Amino acid sequence: MSIPRSSLDTREARAFPKAWGSEFVRAGEVRFRVWAPGAETLMLRLDDVETPMSRDAEGWFELLATGVPVGAAYCFVLPDGRRVPDPASRAQAGDVHGPSLVVDPTSYSWSDADWAGRAWESAVIYELHVGTFTPQGTFAAAAARLQHLADLGITAIEIMPVAHFAGQRGWGYDGVLIYAPHPAYGSPDAMKAFIDAAHGHGLMVFLDVVYNHFGPEGNYLPLLAPDFFDPSRHTPWGAAIAYEREQVRQFFTENALYWLEEFHLDGLRFDAIDQIKDPNSAKEILVEIAQRIREEFPQRQIHLSTEDNRNVVYLHERDERGRVLKFTGEWNDDFHNAAHVVATGETDGYYEDFADQPVRHLGRVLAEGFAYQGEPSKHTGGGPRGVPSGQQPTTAFIDFLQNHDQVGNRAKGERLSVLSGEGMRKVLGAMLLLSPHIPLMFMGEEWGETNPFLFFTDYKGALADAVREGRRREFARFAAFRGGGAEQIPDPNDASTFECSRLDWDKVHGSGAGSLEFTRRLLSLRRSAIVPLLTGTGGAGEVLATPDGAIAVDWSFGDETLSLRANFSAQERALPGAGHVVIFAQPSDAAELLTQGSLLPLSIVVARTSRGEDASS
Repeated sequence: MSIPRSSLDTREARAFPKAWGSEFVRAGEVRFRVWAPGAETLMLRLDDVETPMSRDAEGWFELLATGVPVGAAYCFVLPDGRRVPDPASRAQAGDVHGPSLVVDPTSYSWSDADWAGRAWESAVIYELHVGTFTPQGTFAAAAARLQHLADLGITAIEIMPVAHFAGQRGWGYDGVLIYAPHPAYGSPDAMKAFIDAAHGHGLMVFLDVVYNHFGPEGNYLPLLAPDFFDPSRHTPWGAAIAYEREQVRQFFTENALYWLEEFHLDGLRFDAIDQIKDPNSAKEILVEIAQRIREEFPQRQIHLSTEDNRNVVYLHERDERGRVLKFTGEWNDDFHNAAHVVATGETDGYYEDFADQPVRHLGRVLAEGFAYQGEPSKHTGGGPRGVPSGQQPTTAFIDFLQNHDQVGNRAKGERLSVLSGEGMRKVLGAMLLLSPHIPLMFMGEEWGETNPFLFFTDYKGALADAVREGRRREFARFAAFRGGGAEQIPDPNDASTFECSRLDWDKVHGSGAGSLEFTRRLLSLRRSAIVPLLTGTGGAGEVLATPDGAIAVDWSFGDETLSLRANFSAQERALPGAGHVVIFAQPSDAAELLTQGSLLPLSIVVARTSRGEDASS
């Protein structure tokens, strides 16, 4: 067979050893390797020819095949004749049940050789779902919208998971082939072209990865390697993953390194790490993954973030010079939850922890990072939640008013633009984008998108029924859906649920033009006035005494103090003065009134003061 000249010795070129999957060893030679301790024998089916694989004592099966072309289809054949895809497949010939494809990782010609990445302090993150970001729902179509994001002032794109899942529609959190980009969005090279184009626009690209579970359809690891899971421990998705096993650790560690190396990604977001329970390992797998990434790519600016409802800080510590040791930032649900209660008055579900004095919670979040730092949490059963976080740098916290979870996990997927008034959204938007925390926006938020973002899947039969009914049961306890109202909840498997979740780009030049310009102005101010403060190790925050419904926070950055004053109440409130240099005021006359010691209803002022100046003068 003829072999493309681009097929290099990827084993020698790779920055890290790879245990799982298929890989060109040299032109024409591909090594196939899989851990299958549950099988005594295993066959490799390559272009309809079956060949026995060799097995070692640990259950690794391996075969070196010659004359293999790029794009060759292969699968593994179990002793009972069942054919299964490669768990570390880079691409599939069809769906998650079909054969895998041999991929040449060197086939794409990158143009980002001069890309040096960006400092974390400059990050303004834009979360998007590839399938609903554009009408076409592909990497190529998303690339055509990158200029919009760059012009807006976005500096980092965070892509919701792309790992291959069952069906054509989904959020991506039920992926089963975590090395393979979902073909509904494009090929591996199409994903690389998107990242390459983003770098050309000065945009970092982060990928959301899911290491806490596999989806309910298309996961064949239990057949190949029952020991991949620990049936004695359970998660919301079934048996826990046995992270203490070296082969399992390799699977996930190699995946993180793979995305960063072969796809030139600038960072990863680790989903729901509170569900990655690893009590039997000498070193927690999350720590090992982060350390390996730092070791393998010491010259690159790689940023790692986590989602974790425990409010922990041990994964995000800095050294004495302020350098990141493991993970860079934490998604800060406390900011969102407090802000959402302020904006909407909703107190169902996890909002119940913020029903009591939400403005006070919001002030503590801004100053110290978390609202819950060991206090009892009603939502989690009354036990303590969180640890002290005030010693963390402000940039360790990623704040948001909306994201895929907080919009899509609503029964009807409503965005904040339909749940609160414009005045409230402007005050909260300024707070988000001008605080010294790292801001994240959800796609369409910049223009006040009103289309919902719903939970959608593409399952069939009994699984589709289970997902639909489970969704309705989940919300039956909410006040709005008691007494049969849950039947109103859209069916996740109906194609229309997916279609109506797409962004409406016509609003950019129509009804959303004003909100877009407001966002652009705030991001310009952040770039010029806030980001320069974040380059050091300062940022200690202090909450000043205020009347109910108001916030006053000061952050110290060496010789500079950054001040934020906000009034969410319906009455004018007395507040301490802010800095001499007003960065932003909403409404525009709010700063003048603040010099007299009070602040208008639904208003915010952000200002700076240099050492030696009296903020109240």
